[in-house]
Amino acid sequence: MQIQDIQALLRANSYPGRGIILGRSQDNRYAVAAYFIMGRSENSRNRVFLETEDGIRTQAHDPSKMTDPSLIIYHPVRVLNGYTIVTNGDQTDTIRDTMAQGGSFRDALLTRAFEPDGPNWTPRISGLFSPDGTYALSILKSLYGDETCCCRYFYEYDAPRPGLGHFIHTYQGDGSPLPSFEGEPVPVTLPDAAPAEFAAQLWAALNPDNKVSLFVRYLNLETGETEDVIQNRH
Repeated sequence: MQIQDIQALLRANSYPGRGIILGRSQDNRYAVAAYFIMGRSENSRNRVFLETEDGIRTQAHDPSKMTDPSLIIYHPVRVLNGYTIVTNGDQTDTIRDTMAQGGSFRDALLTRAFEPDGPNWTPRISGLFSPDGTYALSILKSLYGDETCCCRYFYEYDAPRPGLGHFIHTYQGDGSPLPSFEGEPVPVTLPDAAPAEFAAQLWAALNPDNKVSLFVRYLNLETGETEDVIQNRH
């Protein structure tokens, strides 16, 4: 598979939905993670990312306009013993709790399925990066829109390459119903950029009508220190 330009990919897709990028900085000093959310409805767009003790959570920008918190209010990022968990739903907590009890990323996701939001059956996408910068991605999706069958895919990267990341997102693009992501996580070039600069590049590339919030984390592989950037539409 050809390595893609992440900014070009985002500009070419008006609605990738929610997306996760995991990889390694070009100087090989940092593990890199990014997560974004998009929305078409007022309820979906009425959100912001807020920093928490162990990551971030979503919150209504205007609580009076929140009509249904299910599936849109959750902790996208949580940290456990140096592991950063990134997902598009409440499976973040499932992964954290399972790992705290001695289980694995895979063990946790074998208990979950795609979101119950027919006819879209939005995939659950999840990522995990370790203190050493190795990482894994997963997608749980319906079988060609058949809600009676969940397909679970896992991808593990045990030798990350400098300047390379992998990108997975919920939808191939806009539509009705929304078409689920297809294929393997897309290999993408990570720019030689500081966290704030990389976040600015991603934010500028996302569709201006549909983008809602963005989170970027750089983990220093030598010191374990992290630098985070949050960008909200509101």
